[in-house]
Amino acid sequence: MRLESINAATGETLGTFDFWGDDRLEAALQSAEEASRQWRACTVGERAEYVGTLANHLRERAEELARLASLEMGKPIREARAEVEKSAWACEYYAEHAEAMLSAEPVATDASRSYIDYEPLGTVFAIMPWNFPFWQVFRHVAPTLAAGNTLLLKHAPNVPQVAAAIENLIREAGVPEGVFVNLPIDIEQSAKVIADGRVHAVTLTGSERAGRSVAAQAGQNLKKAVLELGGSDPFIVLDDADLDLVLNQAVAARFQNGGQSCIAAKRMILTEAIADAFVERFVEAVRALKVGDPLDEETRIGPMARADLRDQLAQQVEDSISSGAHCLLGGHVIDGPGHFYAPTVLDHVGVGMPAYHEELFGPVATLIRVKDADEALEVANSSRFGLGGSVWTGDTVRGERLAQAIESGCAFVNGMVKSDPRLPFGGVKASGYGRELGVQGIHEFVNVKSVWIR
Repeated sequence: MRLESINAATGETLGTFDFWGDDRLEAALQSAEEASRQWRACTVGERAEYVGTLANHLRERAEELARLASLEMGKPIREARAEVEKSAWACEYYAEHAEAMLSAEPVATDASRSYIDYEPLGTVFAIMPWNFPFWQVFRHVAPTLAAGNTLLLKHAPNVPQVAAAIENLIREAGVPEGVFVNLPIDIEQSAKVIADGRVHAVTLTGSERAGRSVAAQAGQNLKKAVLELGGSDPFIVLDDADLDLVLNQAVAARFQNGGQSCIAAKRMILTEAIADAFVERFVEAVRALKVGDPLDEETRIGPMARADLRDQLAQQVEDSISSGAHCLLGGHVIDGPGHFYAPTVLDHVGVGMPAYHEELFGPVATLIRVKDADEALEVANSSRFGLGGSVWTGDTVRGERLAQAIESGCAFVNGMVKSDPRLPFGGVKASGYGRELGVQGIHEFVNVKSVWIR
């Protein structure tokens, strides 16, 4: 069995790579264990300096890295450049703030002196997805390495060249051997890594199914786990929303990265007074999106990352239309090479349809019409997912009240959901648990130790 790098736009094989055998995996685990002792002995400032150097290397090689992401998973080149830049920003942010985030916090008790200390856990195993192949990794690399942990990466099998490029970047930044290791391994070997006593925590960004499996394995081995799973984010548009503002953001929020984003606006919930006007303008805006070669500067929608994902999406759309959804645009696979699916708009989506209940991971917008804000909130919270959500309104006080009531890990008023190194990111319900980014993210993989001195 081998890893294959496939050009998502053409179906051409870019390269094949062997999975590691158990002997090589054992050597990597031992290397990380030995490097851990050296790495945790460095000061936070010393580790942060390496992380800052990583930001520079990412920017220096931005064009090369962006092109690699476009080739392997079909991301439009402009979005790929933005992803590399955001990865550099995360490294820069933790390089600047890690020392303060990990400083001992004095607490007044009956002791002469007592404080909370933040110590490295050891080695963290990261299982990462293909949809943001640089950002998803670096938003974990930056805080985890700065905190003094070593890191083992199992990247998605369809982006092996991105995984190798990340390892090379970290090596070129001078990070000591064994502190970060890319593991080209299969699912069975991943289970062995989770169970290994030299591994102290696990983080996964991926599907709900993968999350359940990893959580069970981590729990069985009493390992800390952070899970960022699927999402079906509500995008609530109220009667008093500024449609000129909303429409541009709605297109970006749903169709960025070809709709292959956990925090995409997957359910657009429209109150009846503005629904018709929104739908008419939204359909025209989506119709104008250029589909094609992700390396073309004008392309807004590239291919989906894999053929099986495209076929699954096509079935969900077909089943939703059969159940009564109105297809206003698209709704079909695009003939020819590559894994292309037409930008699609489904209106009058209701209970019982896949588009209402399931995560549609691709360029398909689901429109749900409701009577008022109260019904909008009820629909928003009816999902088993709870990653993000947004509210669009001219009344920010009401918008904030609704945002607070959405059952999600983050909520935005008059802005599209996005991750930001300065704020914690993660979900509730079937979207997972734990947080990445912000000070909470760097504290997920440390030993929070109380120290008491008479």
